[in-house]
Amino acid sequence: MYKITSCLIFLFVSNFIVNAQQQSYELIVPNLDNPWGFVFLPDNAMMINEKSGKIIHFKNGVKTEIKNTPKIYLRGQGGLLDIELHPNYKNNGWIYFTYASGIGSGRGGNTTLMRAKLKDNSLVSQEVLYKATPNTTKGQHFGSRIVFDSENCVYFSVGDRGDRDVNPQDINRDGGKIYRLNDDGSVPKDNPFASSNTAKKAVYSYGHRNPQGMVVNPFTDEIWSHEHGPKGGDEINIIKKGKNYGWPKVSYGVNYSGTKFTDKTYMEGMESPIHYWTPSIAPSGMAFINSDVYGNWKGNLLVGSLKFQYLSRCIIKKNQVYKEVKLLKDIGRVRSIVQGKDGFIYVGVERLGIIKLLPTL
Repeated sequence: MYKITSCLIFLFVSNFIVNAQQQSYELIVPNLDNPWGFVFLPDNAMMINEKSGKIIHFKNGVKTEIKNTPKIYLRGQGGLLDIELHPNYKNNGWIYFTYASGIGSGRGGNTTLMRAKLKDNSLVSQEVLYKATPNTTKGQHFGSRIVFDSENCVYFSVGDRGDRDVNPQDINRDGGKIYRLNDDGSVPKDNPFASSNTAKKAVYSYGHRNPQGMVVNPFTDEIWSHEHGPKGGDEINIIKKGKNYGWPKVSYGVNYSGTKFTDKTYMEGMESPIHYWTPSIAPSGMAFINSDVYGNWKGNLLVGSLKFQYLSRCIIKKNQVYKEVKLLKDIGRVRSIVQGKDGFIYVGVERLGIIKLLPTL
């Protein structure tokens, strides 16, 4: 009798665990290959960027491919990247995209910011607001995420494009930067290098490697970003005007071969990360929980892991990561994260789709 009871208890607990795992999320948009970025329209439809170049409109279970999309330079980490709505989208209809583009002189491509409007499932009124140069056939470190501040300035990131020792520390060159523009593509007069005769006037901060997460902290209005390190040294940074974030002069990482390229993790005049990962988790996507849906998780920061295939719930105290909790373990490469209008968190997972994170409190 004791053995039978023990077996029944074991089966009950096992089924409970399986059901709990199954109920931790709901698949909302199935059959996506690489949902690099997505956003909710005012009617709660989704606009989804597939890295391959497709923009998908999703509503009521129906996917519609958007026509007249820009020509994408698809190579390595480059393709169709992030998407964001203008804060005043209901009135002006502007949608902003980052993508790898081969326009301009030279072979290859580089990260580009475009805005356009949606009409009859087609992109119209397309305007290229910024095109990083030079084109290069290297396939790594395109960035790129987009956010808006309270003054409707648009920020976007561009990775160092594989030129570690050339681009990030040189404000006269594109690459390894976070940029800031007015919403029409003009340069704000108070940009840190706007008065320079040689610098890229759109640059807001520099010394970055490959930022693939960026979000406005809804509790402080600061811009938070994370970026890939090499072997070790992924970082979370709070982005400040005109500041140097150190790459590759300082890092907690090493070369992929294991050799060192710097022995410094701190230098005066360079910003230190508020958090770093060693070993690297390969972070992508970033969102604060700013709703009451998840109880005491409100105020936590979510970061996706491409390498280890989970969602990291970072508990923040005094602008520091106090503790991490792994969610959605082994779900797949977590690429993008958005808090929806309903307060739920939605997560783009490669070769799965977009899921809704369910409260498990």
